[in-house]
Amino acid sequence: MKNNILFFLFSIWTINSFGQTLKLKNQAFELHNVTGSIIKFEGKKVLKIERDLEALPFDADRLEETVDETHYARLVDLDDFENGTIEVKMYSQIQDPSPYPPAAGFIGVYFRIKEDDSAFESIYLRPKVGRINNQYARNHTVQYFSYPDYKFQTLRDDFPEGTYEGSAPVTLNEWITMRIEVNGETAEMFINDMKYSSFIVNKMLGKNKKGYVGLYVDVGTIGYFKHLKVTKRAFKKDQKNNIKIDDI
Repeated sequence: MKNNILFFLFSIWTINSFGQTLKLKNQAFELHNVTGSIIKFEGKKVLKIERDLEALPFDADRLEETVDETHYARLVDLDDFENGTIEVKMYSQIQDPSPYPPAAGFIGVYFRIKEDDSAFESIYLRPKVGRINNQYARNHTVQYFSYPDYKFQTLRDDFPEGTYEGSAPVTLNEWITMRIEVNGETAEMFINDMKYSSFIVNKMLGKNKKGYVGLYVDVGTIGYFKHLKVTKRAFKKDQKNNIKIDDI
């Protein structure tokens, strides 16, 4: 009887932690602290997700502590991504009404996610400011962070401005193709059909080097995703363009 009770409690914990699984074509996504569905959007089937504020509450007075957390859709059956390419088409809308008026349409990718969600890397966008008529705001369009120790405010406080943020010509309410090339400690992000990258992470900060891939949204955002492609590759040593910052 005791074992049955423990199994029942474990089953409840599993459901609450990981939620439902949705299938889009030949890919399955496990929902972690997001609500989601497969819908027809602009004539195509897509994955739609929104952060579940009941499962994982948000507090505007504790901003860094309650954003960039474990709210995402995990790609099932790929638990060993280390180096390679992640490409996805995504579309960001602001919820109406928004639970957080400054919401910027936070949307992007998690990768090297540890099985228990205790660590991962991320690159995401704030499309609301991507084409705004203010260069300072544009410079915060792209964000890298490493969970759990290096979220956005910690990175702003502890590193020179622009080290882990950048600009990209994106906006709300239109499809954005994001491609991330991961190689060792570096990650490079390409937007749409641009030949050259918009953003480079010269040194990622996470200790977990291999894991799952996931699709991310944060507070106030409705995210639509399609055409996720993940290609694994071996680490490639590249000495090209090895310029020290001090030389610039």
